[in-house]
Amino acid sequence: MDTIASLFSFITTPVSWVIVQFHKVYGALFGDDTGWAWGLSIVSLVILIRICLIPLFVKQIKATRAMQTLQPEMKKIQERYKNDKQRQSEEMMKLYKETGTNPLSSCLPILAQSPFFFALYHVLNSIANNDTIGVINQSLLQSAQKAHIFGAPLAAKFTDSSSAVADLEASLTTVRIVTAVMIILMSASQFYTQRQLMTKNVDTTVKTPFMQQQKMLMYVFPIMFAVFGINFPVGVLVYWLTTNVWTMGQQMYVIRNNPTPGSTAQAAYLERLTKHVTHHGKTRGRGERAIVKAIVAKGRDRNEYERKFINGLNKAGLAAQADGTVVKSEGAVATVTEDGTPTTAAAPKRQQPKRQSKSQRQGGGPKQAGEPTSLKKSDEPEDVKPEGAKKAAQKPGGGARSKAQSGQRKGGPQRPKSPSKK
Repeated sequence: MDTIASLFSFITTPVSWVIVQFHKVYGALFGDDTGWAWGLSIVSLVILIRICLIPLFVKQIKATRAMQTLQPEMKKIQERYKNDKQRQSEEMMKLYKETGTNPLSSCLPILAQSPFFFALYHVLNSIANNDTIGVINQSLLQSAQKAHIFGAPLAAKFTDSSSAVADLEASLTTVRIVTAVMIILMSASQFYTQRQLMTKNVDTTVKTPFMQQQKMLMYVFPIMFAVFGINFPVGVLVYWLTTNVWTMGQQMYVIRNNPTPGSTAQAAYLERLTKHVTHHGKTRGRGERAIVKAIVAKGRDRNEYERKFINGLNKAGLAAQADGTVVKSEGAVATVTEDGTPTTAAAPKRQQPKRQSKSQRQGGGPKQAGEPTSLKKSDEPEDVKPEGAKKAAQKPGGGARSKAQSGQRKGGPQRPKSPSKK
């Protein structure tokens, strides 16, 4: 243990110094030897670390989405070179290089905070063993040993013996109840965080091995936290519970305001965005403009939810612009079909003329209001034919077609009859 502690000495001293500085602030409010002072110092340490890791978290989100996009191509490579593992690895690396994707980027936040976790673990373990570490001197060590969180000492573990817990002025039952509750909360928060990622923020149109991998991790991580948690001091459990709650809240914010394209979270977000934009007639903030700009730039590659969003704006008389803004549209209202092809919904259809009946064509068109429905033969001049009848006579197959006698042609010279054979 001393060897491991010496390996992390470069980070142990800064971590202990940060804890002591926070302890001075909270000690003035709650008392130097209270669990509130030391517990809130650990919570503040977690918050400070996670704020510093926000850029890495953003990079993790982008890397995860890029990996989801590449899954179909990766699957093709695996099927094409399934008998040649070396060529398969080379093609995978080539794909990562061409797209600028790094599979390890999704693990950056966890890897970045691992040194702080081990440093805090050794600080609390030294407190339990009555050893000074970093900037924690003997007086601070005694103060930390007296600190209790809900009756459990800061350095106590679930697996500690009754004598070890008695030396820290606590009961074994209290320590095990507090640590068990914290382990359950820690595992439950980890499970919920991974579950909301899988159920709300994953593109449901793409079924890839990556999704099965994430689904497996949803159950594996909470079990790992539960197994290893029984060997963590109470202070480390406070650390992990705080970081899990932070991750859960941070992820809920990202899913709500910047969801993955094609996910159910995107459908809910675009529905809210449609209501807001149609009510106010404009987008608000740089984030909304960036999302609208990305949807407009996709063109025919928009998914079902994005096409529905564009159609909703158009039906309200609005048009999304290439820069992410929304303006009132002029002229016809354009909609987008399922294949992404824009169509005009508000343009009036061309009126086709009604088809006339045979009697109307012969009589020169439809009857006007007030005209008699038929004319007597005596009233019609003999040498004047109705205009409609002339047209019909000129047309082949018209109503005034002359009836050809048998054996005679309809027009032109008549064909002579062939002499009958005797």
